[in-house]
Amino acid sequence: MSSPRVAAVFGASSGMGRASALALGAEGMDVAVLARRKVELDDVAAEIRESGRRAHVEPVDLTDGAAARRAVRAVVDGLGRIDVLVYAAGWNIPKRRLEELSGDDWEAMQRVNLWGLYDVAQAALPALRASHGRLVVISSAAAIMPDASGVAYQAAKSGEAGFTLGMMQEEAENGVRATVIYPGLTDTPLLEQRPTPTPPEIVAQALQPEDVARAVVFVSTLPERAYVPELSLLPAAVQQR
Repeated sequence: MSSPRVAAVFGASSGMGRASALALGAEGMDVAVLARRKVELDDVAAEIRESGRRAHVEPVDLTDGAAARRAVRAVVDGLGRIDVLVYAAGWNIPKRRLEELSGDDWEAMQRVNLWGLYDVAQAALPALRASHGRLVVISSAAAIMPDASGVAYQAAKSGEAGFTLGMMQEEAENGVRATVIYPGLTDTPLLEQRPTPTPPEIVAQALQPEDVARAVVFVSTLPERAYVPELSLLPAAVQQR
C-alpha cells in the first residue's frame, strides 16, 4: 500500500492557508502546517487529526531565510516527503503608497512574500523532484489587475507569479508542476491591513478562504500529465480587490 501524499502549507495559521491545509487534509493527505503562531497552528493540526490524517506543526518566521529552510527539512524528516507545497504566506501594510512607503517596509514586504517563497521552494526542490510534486503559490489578482493595494505588495505578488511560472519551465522535465493562483478580494485578516476599511457590504460579497482552498485542492490533485499554470479566482459581484 502506497504512503499517503503529504502537503506542506506555509501561512497555515489563518485565512487561505488555514483553509487550504484543512481541505488538503480532508482530501486524504497528511499535512504540515507552518506559520509564526504556534497556538493557531495547533488548532489547525487538531482539526486535521480529527479526520484521521497526520499533522505536523512547524512554527517558522519566514523573514529568517535559514529558519525557513530548516522548516522544510523538518517537514521531510517528520512526514517523509512533500508532494504538495502550498505557499500562502502573505503580508501587507497600511502605509502602502509610494510617497509614504519606507525602505524597511519595502524590504519586509519582499522578504515575507517573495524571498520566503524562494527559500522554501529551493529547500523543497529535492523532495518535490522525488515525488513529482506540485508547487502551488497563492498570489493576488493585484498582480495581473493593478489596483490600490500598494506598490510593494503588487511588486512582490507579481514576483511570486514570475517565480512560479519560471520554476515550472525549469523543473517540468523533473516531474515538478507549479501553479500560481490569483484570488480577488477575499475575506481574510489581511483586509485589516488596509489603510481604509473595506465597506461591510463589499466584504459580504467577497470570496471566502474556502473558495480558494477548493482551487488549491483542484490544481494539487490533477494527474501528472496535466497542470494549470495560472488560475484567476474572482468574486462574481465585486470588482474592487
